[in-house]
Amino acid sequence: MSTLYGLVGYPLGHSLSPLMQNDAFKRLNMDAHYEAFPIEPVHFESAIGELKDKNIQGFNVTIPYKVDIMKHLDEVDPLAKAIGAVNTVVNQDGRYIGYNTDGEGYVTSLLKAVEGSLSPKRILIIGAGGAAKAIFYTIAAQHAPEVIAICNRTVEKAAVLANELPFSTKTAAMSISDAEKQLDTFDIIINTTSVGMYPNVDELPLALTLLQKEAVVSDIIYNPLKTKLLKEAEAKGAGTHNGVGMFVLQGALAFEKWTNVRPDEEAMEHIVLSTLTKR
Repeated sequence: MSTLYGLVGYPLGHSLSPLMQNDAFKRLNMDAHYEAFPIEPVHFESAIGELKDKNIQGFNVTIPYKVDIMKHLDEVDPLAKAIGAVNTVVNQDGRYIGYNTDGEGYVTSLLKAVEGSLSPKRILIIGAGGAAKAIFYTIAAQHAPEVIAICNRTVEKAAVLANELPFSTKTAAMSISDAEKQLDTFDIIINTTSVGMYPNVDELPLALTLLQKEAVVSDIIYNPLKTKLLKEAEAKGAGTHNGVGMFVLQGALAFEKWTNVRPDEEAMEHIVLSTLTKR
């Protein structure tokens, strides 16, 4: 019987994870299978128990269960515990251990689009949800930029996130309108919200009127590949970075944690891009 891996979340109709991960197993001649497990909230607890009974060797966790899964695990990695969310679970000799590869996957991808180190940069993160927190903590823990500011429609939520950082990086919280007025002071702008995602492709998370052309604008959305935010940034001469790299690299990191083998990241990216361009 092949080794079972999977994805837990709801809904999962358009997830590319099974396609990407199964292709990686095939390329490495591994007798393993990755399956999507869409679980309605009312059945979440019992479904996790059933997956453990099947001796699932690892799984990814996506919306809306990245927080809820933690109480069903035997151990949570310190960074995932600080972030307060798990997206990757590893079965280690019958003990289920949770990690968060979102932040590391994103930052590794971002570094390919940014010249030099992140340490002297002034960074603005749009949004204050789970993805924002993972990216915020990972950048602060590993790269110590000059400042990381959080802007959000609800400033109080941004302030909670900015003030709870357990690292020494300077932080700030602000409204969307204040961020727009100060946009020319930032080197990197990161959208972690769903604003601009298909089908609402004409939406912008904030106006780029004061964007400096030396800046890099990043959007964790990968459908569409080029959001309106990235199109406007490109028109102003700024650098751009989409969410494909984050999706691929968080998946590659999860694969490595499950198997101790690093998959072919270029092949994973190719299969994701080729699928998205056909949609």
